Amino acid sequence: MSNPVVENAGTTDAALPADAIDTAVVTGATASATSLRRRAPGRSVFRPTVWVPAVVALLVAGVLWEIIAINNTYLLPRLGMIGQAIITQPAFYLENAGVTLSEALIGLLIGFAAAFIVAVIVTESGVLRRAIMPLAVVLNVTPVVAIAPALVVAFGFGPGPKLIVTALITFFPILMNVITGLNSVSPPILQVFTTLRASRLEVLTRLRLPSSLPFVFAALKVVFPLSIVGAVVAEFSAPGAAKGLGTVISVASSNSRLAVVYAAILCLAIMGSILLFLVTLLEKRVLRWHESQLLTRR
Repeated sequence: MSNPVVENAGTTDAALPADAIDTAVVTGATASATSLRRRAPGRSVFRPTVWVPAVVALLVAGVLWEIIAINNTYLLPRLGMIGQAIITQPAFYLENAGVTLSEALIGLLIGFAAAFIVAVIVTESGVLRRAIMPLAVVLNVTPVVAIAPALVVAFGFGPGPKLIVTALITFFPILMNVITGLNSVSPPILQVFTTLRASRLEVLTRLRLPSSLPFVFAALKVVFPLSIVGAVVAEFSAPGAAKGLGTVISVASSNSRLAVVYAAILCLAIMGSILLFLVTLLEKRVLRWHESQLLTRR
């Protein structure tokens, strides 16, 4: 018995019927997404069940910190001293936080662009995958701190070495998540694309890239805070930095100014939390059609 889908596919032009493909991509997810939407009530951040656990955890952590600080003055400063250090010099911390944040975001942008391009290449070519992935693994297991001085020799004492260090630290998590996302396509839908003689570019742009978005956002949730860590590590290991919270921590720790050290660490924690919060909001807006977001609202 002949298959009308295959027969029709044989008589079509090489161009992909956009309406047919879009219908094939959407139909599979519509039914499950609709049923999940019916069962998943919205969750407001103002509901006590959302914010009370976090507040309680912070209060408990603050009490434990104070107890340890009172009995170990050379180990931890009291929270009041940390707050006073920030309040008395807000411009100082804002300026250095801005330097570190700019290094983190620019380095992350470089790492993301490089990782995304490499992920697409190794997904589309088996030969290049077998050639590039071993090099990526070697790069990942190489201590970045060890090569930072060499980067300073090669690129000088400017922001270049810090951006490269940050990009290297964020490169591999993005690469692996994007590769997993590009390969996570639904086999039945991929068969539909093949039957309709979709080109590799059409499969990539209309199927693989949309399917990879949840994995891309999962990577961003990791690497946005990690980029802050990378920028601080770069400021530690790449000499010549005059500003940045990493430099503040290094100088203050050498002078035994614990309040300044932990004030800078608090600024870093706040920056990382804000970046993670913004990425989460963007994910909910971009992927509001995806079943993963519908499940998190339950």
